[in-house]
Order: sequence, then C-alpha cells, then structure tokens
Amino acid sequence: MADTTMAGFPFSSDRRGVLAGAVAGLGALALGGCGRATSGGGLVLGDQVHLMQAKLEAAHALDGVSYRYTWASFPGAAPLLEALNAGAVDTAPAGDLPVVLAVAAGCRLKVVAVSSNAPESMGVIVPGNSPIRRIADLAGKQVIVSSARGSIAHYLLLEALQEADVPLDKVKIGFMLPTEASAAFASGQIAAWATFGLFQARAEAAGARVLRDGRGIGPGYTLVTASDAALANPDKRRAIGDVLIRLQRANTWARGHLDQYAQVYARQTGVDGALARTLVARERPALTAPDDAFLSAVQHAADRFAEYGMLPRRVHVPDFCDSTLLTARAA
Repeated sequence: MADTTMAGFPFSSDRRGVLAGAVAGLGALALGGCGRATSGGGLVLGDQVHLMQAKLEAAHALDGVSYRYTWASFPGAAPLLEALNAGAVDTAPAGDLPVVLAVAAGCRLKVVAVSSNAPESMGVIVPGNSPIRRIADLAGKQVIVSSARGSIAHYLLLEALQEADVPLDKVKIGFMLPTEASAAFASGQIAAWATFGLFQARAEAAGARVLRDGRGIGPGYTLVTASDAALANPDKRRAIGDVLIRLQRANTWARGHLDQYAQVYARQTGVDGALARTLVARERPALTAPDDAFLSAVQHAADRFAEYGMLPRRVHVPDFCDSTLLTARAA
C-alpha cells in the first residue's frame, strides 16, 4: 500500500501528478455562469470535491458577479494547497491543520475566513464486521489516514491514540488520498481508516463503525485561504472579498433550505440524495473572519502537532491570518 507522505513542501510525486493534471485542465474549465475563458487575470477558485461550488451554486450566490472566475476541484487538501502554492489557484478551502502544515513548510497564504465543523464530521472508522471495537485495539494494526501527514484526520488519530494510551510506534500509519482510500476500504483492504466528511459519511452509510470522532479533540475548522500573490493583486483581492460575502449569504441560504442544498450537493458530488442530506445536516455553515477563539484553538493544535514532530518549524497562527476581508460576524 503506497505511502503518500509529504516530504516537506511541495508534496510527494503522486501529488505533483494530481496537480499537473489539474493545472493542465484549468484552461478547459468553463467560467461559472457565463462560459467565457479566464484569460487576463480571472479568479481561480480552488475547491475540494466541488463542495464549496455546490453551496454557492445552490444559493445562486455568484449570479451577476462582475469578475471572471473558474473552479478547480481537487480530491483533498494536500494537492489543493500545493496548487495554491504553485499559483494554479487563488483560493483554497481546507482543514485547519493542513493549512498549518503548509505554512510551516513555506506556503505563502493567508486565512481569510473560517467556519466551525461538526465534530462528528471526522472519525476513525472500521468495517462493520471488524473485531476492532475501540481505539486501544489498533495496537499492532495498520491505519490509513486521508489524505496526508498533517491532515485533520491524522491529528484526530494521533490524539485518539494518545487518549487511549497506545504508543504511536505500536501502530503502522499509512497515507492515501481519500478517493483511493475509499475504494480500498470498501473492498476490505483497510482495517481502519481515519477520514472525514463525504468519505466518512459514505462509509458509514455502507455499514462502517466509528471508533472515535472529533468530539473533544478539535479544533475542527474549515478555513478559506488565499495566496499572498492573489491578495497582493488589487482586482483579485476585491473579488475574493466579494466571494466571501457571497459565501456568507450562501451559508445563510443553506441553513434555511437544506433539501434544496442537498439536491445540488448530490448532483455535484455524485452521492445519493439520502447521503447528501446527512452531510448537509452535519454542516455548521457559518463564515466569519479569524477571531480570538479560532486563533487559540488552532494555535493549541499547531503546538501539539509540533510536539508530535509533524511540523518542520513551529508557527504563530496570527502571522498567516487576514481578518480584513470579512467582518467578524456570524453568517
């Protein structure tokens, strides 16, 4: 089973291949809503498995914008953040700890907005018929993490093992992109899997059991990041600020229209309607600027990750946050 571990930043050769394919496909992406090319400095909105795009399109939140944009969707945070670092996308939604790791490894970005996730939206899971009943039973076993070192799922696993007094050297930890791990888990090749979101919910719907979810571990934020280069461009900075305001509106719409949002979510992600409804119900769609509670929680997790030896250097979270694009108010 291939270990797709990051070796610093940029990421491993497997991720370069993912990025190369995504970059090559950017020119073929249609501009949302008007079908024009994005030559001449149009905004490139990064995404993970079309999730942000689904919400904005469900709410028609980008209708009538005055700037050009395209979507570029990636299978996980690691390749998306590499794309941001390479200048292939201007924005990237990602979990808190993948962003911390990217910054520690040299990625030039700013966190411009944050939202808190339901702690049940990440978990360490096993097949329904597995003899593994608790985290302590993972001693001597292999656990696959999605998507890479530094992912939110990796942090959850490390903290869960610590909580259960399982020495880290007693567990063999491997790394796979979520799409690859999902197929391997479904075919019985993975004994235990630390994962999140869509991939976790799909496995649970097929009978997987959750050994430990994110309750009490955290920090559990999704961050919207933008590259320093994009923020230094006045036109792109204004466009990113506008996208954030529209995403706030889309979150408000989603809370009041769960069924309609679930229908668009299902179309974008390819999941069935029942699973889409489960996923959107687990969301906590509110978007704010980085605030003190966020800074404290993520700094604690970053310090813990540094203690685990997961960071090439310690980071000071306020140094890579920009609260000026979005006022610190609930969506």
